[in-house]
Amino acid sequence: MILNAAAYHFVNISDPPALAAWLRERAEAAGLLGTVLVAGEGVNLFLAGADEALRGMLEQVRGRPGFEALQAKFSHSQRPPFARLKVKVKPEIISFRHPRATPLAAGGRAPAVDPPTLARWLAQGGRDDAGRPVVLLDTRNAQEVEHGTFAGALALPIASFTELPGALAPHRPALRDATVVSFCTGGIRCEKAALWMRQAGMDNVLQLEGGILGYFEQVGGFGYEGRCFVFDQRTALDARLQPWVDGAVADETLACSGATG
Repeated sequence: MILNAAAYHFVNISDPPALAAWLRERAEAAGLLGTVLVAGEGVNLFLAGADEALRGMLEQVRGRPGFEALQAKFSHSQRPPFARLKVKVKPEIISFRHPRATPLAAGGRAPAVDPPTLARWLAQGGRDDAGRPVVLLDTRNAQEVEHGTFAGALALPIASFTELPGALAPHRPALRDATVVSFCTGGIRCEKAALWMRQAGMDNVLQLEGGILGYFEQVGGFGYEGRCFVFDQRTALDARLQPWVDGAVADETLACSGATG
């Protein structure tokens, strides 16, 4: 059984190439496969390997100053969903091109809603506890949305995350009196998007804590239609967090645990 981990963490990194080299060395020593992205704003990790080896590497990362609070989502699969290990230094851990849209520049995270609370809002007719209508904003690209999204979500016709601000502009007047909940796969894009929107004057925006996968872990598929696209060989996961390949559930099970990422 293979352990899979997905994690991101915003922290100031003074020497991204040096950290990338350190992470590659630890991942190779642990026999891990996947992708590691390093930037001055933090890290974004997608790794798979033996359970003890992967957890041990993550503990080594948490041992570095500033990484103590690193959280990861864990899952198990019969086969590694990655073909090799890639470690890259990037300008951002997810490209958005709005430098202030990070907790580091903004002085903290955007307000968040946890999955159980969102499910309760959906169950009470799509209204928050103050009675305001809830609008779910999908910050993923159109290819991902084709696999599934929340029922009634606002999905923008974008091919990349950097296109979101322009695509959202025509919708802003209609969102003024709603509680907007931004969401994505695991949390990183909706975190940046929520910060940017609030900086752009939309003070009615929350981020979905842990993204779609966190929602599946804690709530299941209530209010969600279809599957969640993932960036590895599993293609997409259903609400039970089982992989979906070529239109059918793969011949393996996926059991998940862990915190938000």
